[in-house]
Amino acid sequence: MTTQEIWTVYNNDIRKFIISKIHDENITEDIIQGTFIKIHTKLHTLKDTDKLKSWIFTVARNTIIDYFKSTKHVNSIDNLELKDEETTDTSHTESDCLRGIIKKLPKKYRTPLFLADIKGMKQQEVANYLNQNLATTKSQIQRARKMITEGFMNCCDFILDENGKLVGEIKDKEDCKICK
Repeated sequence: MTTQEIWTVYNNDIRKFIISKIHDENITEDIIQGTFIKIHTKLHTLKDTDKLKSWIFTVARNTIIDYFKSTKHVNSIDNLELKDEETTDTSHTESDCLRGIIKKLPKKYRTPLFLADIKGMKQQEVANYLNQNLATTKSQIQRARKMITEGFMNCCDFILDENGKLVGEIKDKEDCKICK
């Protein structure tokens, strides 16, 4: 299969995959371009054509990771800011609380959580990116998730049910301890 044929068959799938990770149309276009340049230059190394699709997605995933590792983007990860969505809507949602809880996480927990759970990097990739061992990264991510659970319990008085799931209702914004 030629690069042109791959483009024709897989372009839309790759675009959807990348936009789901990046959430920015312009950056997505750059990453798609980089992905297909790599596909074009490395296609001859593919030994098993039955694995073409998974190979293409691996190339796309690695191109996304390269983007996050770039100097330009490192600063935004290091200074991780979760921007409040500007809205005239006065409703109060779980997203409002979650955003506030994540903002209050210590950086050593917030960054690995952000990379793994929001940007979709594998935990080993996060560990490599942060130059730490996998066990530390896993521990930080688990601790961050626990802190988010505790945040909901403190914020809006959620409780854990018998299955360990958070249950409760979001309070009005003026009654919320995180969002007020």
